[in-house]
Amino acid sequence: MTIADKVTFSRIILAPVFFIVFLLEMDLFGFGALFSFQIPWLLIILWLLFIASEITDLIDGKIARSRNEVSEFGKLFDPFSDTLVRMTYFLCFVVTLTLPVIPFLLILYREFGVLFVRVLMMKKGVAMGASWGGKIKAVSYMLTGLCCLVQITFDHLGYISIAEIFSVAAFVIFIISAGIAIISFIDYFIRFLKS
Repeated sequence: MTIADKVTFSRIILAPVFFIVFLLEMDLFGFGALFSFQIPWLLIILWLLFIASEITDLIDGKIARSRNEVSEFGKLFDPFSDTLVRMTYFLCFVVTLTLPVIPFLLILYREFGVLFVRVLMMKKGVAMGASWGGKIKAVSYMLTGLCCLVQITFDHLGYISIAEIFSVAAFVIFIISAGIAIISFIDYFIRFLKS
């Protein structure tokens, strides 16, 4: 694995860690007294994990290009790890009813569909990288996750009215993200048919 691939791999580790910390923060295990939930240290860890995931997504491709290590493996590994991380965020926010389930399912189906198309392309000897639609979708996913974390943070701090604003923003961006995801899937599918 190249250095860029190792940076990408870090997101695969960060995803389940985010999930576990999120469940502890929301006290879904019922361990609130044990973990002293009055101190928002788990929330701080969530923010650090979120930021680390998003930064590694930004830099792994740049590292690969700067070191001339762009590979067919990396072109598939990067979107796979992106999908794993962001579907983990979304699952957390759906479980706590921060986000609605139907757009999540549409996005999840889209992600599996694109991964399947990429595998088919790989069988033809072509590693399908991210399209512009896919990159716009990734930004909308990140913004949704960011709004959800801001909402949870303000809710945790007792600023309910501000939390509600970010809750609405997360919902709207999430719906838009689902639309962008479907459009980008159609784009990937057309690229596959043309190949």
